[in-house]
Amino acid sequence: MGLRSSICTILAFLFVYTFAGAETFRFQADTMIGTKATGKESVILSGSARVWSENITIQAERIEISGKDNRYLQCSGTVIGIDEQKGIRFTTSNLLYDRELKKARLEGDSTLEDKENKVIARGRFIEYDDKAGTVLLQINVRIFKDKLVCRSEYALYRRKEKILELSGSPVVYKDGDEFSSDSIRVDLATDDVVMEGQVRGTLKSKSKEKSSDGSRAQP
Repeated sequence: MGLRSSICTILAFLFVYTFAGAETFRFQADTMIGTKATGKESVILSGSARVWSENITIQAERIEISGKDNRYLQCSGTVIGIDEQKGIRFTTSNLLYDRELKKARLEGDSTLEDKENKVIARGRFIEYDDKAGTVLLQINVRIFKDKLVCRSEYALYRRKEKILELSGSPVVYKDGDEFSSDSIRVDLATDDVVMEGQVRGTLKSKSKEKSSDGSRAQP
């Protein structure tokens, strides 16, 4: 019985899985449980689970592959995802990845790093849409780029355009200056900040500090 258990563990440790569309994924884990019941097809990987294809790698304590044509990856534990082609790396406690829509939904304390644009984004909820090239962030949002620090409750990051839209008590810190308003738009290519609504700011220099309020400004 012990020998049979060991053989099953070895077979589960490394497996090649061909998804619909001829996309080949490989996965490995300490244990694997699979079911082929109609409408409930799934494979559950537990213990140092890892799934990878040509461009993307996801590792977690537990990964469940389910849905028609194995569309969904539900991951939990310490989740790490890497998209080598796009230069994206993310960490979270819970992840739902939709292979068909190419969307990753991160829940819990999460971090997404965009190495190409040198941006680090953090929040309690992050949705990465690979096809649209957007990242949606909610709750305790923090975004860092060089000397630029952004804080808000909601943010939309457009990777291709390098544009960041902030709302929900947004604040931007730039070279020692502080800007806040109802909504803020940041051009990450130039670090230009555009504010709308009730604008407040603090501008610092070596000799003095100035504070200002207004209805609309573009520093």
